[in-house]
This record gives sequence, C-alpha cells and structure tokens, in this order.
Amino acid sequence: MAPFLETVKSFKDVPITDDGVNTVAFLEAGDGELTGLMSSVGSKAFSPVISDIQGNITKVRERYNAAPSQSATLEQLVANENNNKVGSATEGLMWLLRSLAFTGKSLQQAQSNPSEDLKVAFTKGYDVTLGPIHRSAGFFSIQGAIMKAAGLMFNTAIGYCPPRKGFYEKLAANPNGEPCSQELLDQQLNDWIAGLDTIITRMDKFYTKGKHGEIFKSA
Repeated sequence: MAPFLETVKSFKDVPITDDGVNTVAFLEAGDGELTGLMSSVGSKAFSPVISDIQGNITKVRERYNAAPSQSATLEQLVANENNNKVGSATEGLMWLLRSLAFTGKSLQQAQSNPSEDLKVAFTKGYDVTLGPIHRSAGFFSIQGAIMKAAGLMFNTAIGYCPPRKGFYEKLAANPNGEPCSQELLDQQLNDWIAGLDTIITRMDKFYTKGKHGEIFKSA
C-alpha cells in the first residue's frame, strides 16, 4: 500500500468539461477525502463531521443512481432534480461543497504557513467557509438552532485537531516501505487543494446563478 494521497483519486484528476464536473469522479474523490484526510485528523471528535459529510455524499450518489444518464455531471444532476422537483441532492451537494471548501481552505492555510498549528489553520479555514453560514441564521428560529449546533460540532472537532507533525506523518506514511518525501507530499497535497478549489469556484458560480443556494455566504 502506497502513501495515502497515492491511493485515492485527487480532485485535480476529476474531469471537467463544458457540461460540468464529472459526478462519479467527484464522488470518488469525496470518498477519499472522507476516509483518508478527515480520518487522518485522528480524533473521535471529528466523527460527527465525517458522518455529516458521508450523509451528503450519499444523497448525491443516490440521485445519480436514480438517473445516471441525466446526472453525468454535477450541474446536470442539479438541473435534472430541480426540473423534476424531487429529491434532496441539490441541498446535499451544497452542504458537501461547503464542507469540502472548509477542508480545502484549512489545508491551504496549513500549507501556506508551515509553522502554524493545525488547530489554527482549521480555525482560519472555518472562519472563511462554514463559520459565516453557521452564524447567519436567526438565533431564535429552528434553522438558527440547527446552525448553532452545527457550528458547535465543527468548533469542538477543530479543538481536538492533532499536532501538525503527526497529521503530516500519517499522510506520508507508507505501510510497505519508506514514507514519501515532504516535497512529494507537498506537491500532491497542493494539487489536491488546487483541484478542489477549481471545482468549488465553478459550482459556487453555478449555484448562485441558478438560485440553488450559495456555497460561500455573501457579505
């Protein structure tokens, strides 16, 4: 078995055409993020976060399986679901993209600041992605209570982030040999982040233009 980032599909390898982001490849990369990167954080406090992400991946995958020929890309999947006025994949994908944006921005922060604790990097990532969304709903409403609970869940998980050194060692570890070099790990991780950012940016524009929701909270 090779180091983690060599065993899963990277977001940089998810095909994007004029029709949109390939659904099957995107979900495969999402599974890798879930089972590998988030699990590498290593704290049981992240279990609710992982479960939340898995639930949204399931919603999107179930919609794809229900109408594969009309859901080849994420954009087609959302359009088809909305045209038929059925399902919850559009909302599930929105929240999945939001969670992925949180992961991507957190890792981007960690990569840009090699001396920064992982907890600090993930806090900064949260503050520019999920934080504004969780804080935007009215406090005395059902939606507000749900958002407050979600914010508490993510902030609790972030508080249990492992030491930076241990996290990177897990990503570089090779069960059958020497760990990959820091240079190779940085390259693979930066490619993963850049590929994800391309998808998030594209889908944010798509959701906003189609009035399906928003991936990032507008100022």
